[in-house]
Amino acid sequence: MALFKRSSSTPQAVPAHVAIIMDGNGRWAQKRGLPRTAGHAAGAETFRTIATYCKNIGMQYLTVYAFSTENWKRSETEIAAIMGLLEKYLVEALQKMAKDRVKIAFFGDLTPLSPRLRALCEQVTEVSQNYEGVQVNICLNYGGRDEILRAARAYAAKCAAGAADPQALDEAAFSDLLFSARIPDPDLIIRPSGELRTSNFLLWQSAYAEYYFTDVLWPDFTPAELDRAIAAYNGRSRRFGGVK
Repeated sequence: MALFKRSSSTPQAVPAHVAIIMDGNGRWAQKRGLPRTAGHAAGAETFRTIATYCKNIGMQYLTVYAFSTENWKRSETEIAAIMGLLEKYLVEALQKMAKDRVKIAFFGDLTPLSPRLRALCEQVTEVSQNYEGVQVNICLNYGGRDEILRAARAYAAKCAAGAADPQALDEAAFSDLLFSARIPDPDLIIRPSGELRTSNFLLWQSAYAEYYFTDVLWPDFTPAELDRAIAAYNGRSRRFGGVK
């Protein structure tokens, strides 16, 4: 683990992989008498800030829940605003990639997205694939149950074709069929906004993750709040089912 030092603090070990459920944009806007779309715009800026901070403190992987398979139930106006913000972010990322050198990957089924947004996702992935340093995984049209079903169907298809043995399936082989293949499971999962549920996020990968819940709404989430989450993580003993 990398170490970083907060102001007036002893050094803290940085988890290799942190995942965040970016929740609370709508409530943040409503508290201010603003449309929900304003909350998503503010949340997008928070994402930029936190992603940059994660890079600066030496984190290896940051995974964020941007749009779930269930979010299609929202109004067309809100969905359009979210997709527009994603397009804007990806266009800007392409312009700065040579300087920032942040690797970006996507977890989820991108086929329902607009052709332009899909093309941007593919271009960003291709351009950044050889960058080293922090990798930002954006969960887009993603659901944990959907991911597991897709992996199960893929393995079943291999078995039906005679290319795999059902009895040979183990956790490693199954993990390789997930969107997160070859990426270590998250050490710490953070959920802002006061909600105390996982919301179908990284169900397989979170088996032994530590959780940190905070009442802070996502647009108000700061690097200092991330520091508090990391400090809480460092104060825990991870036993992975064993005894220490």
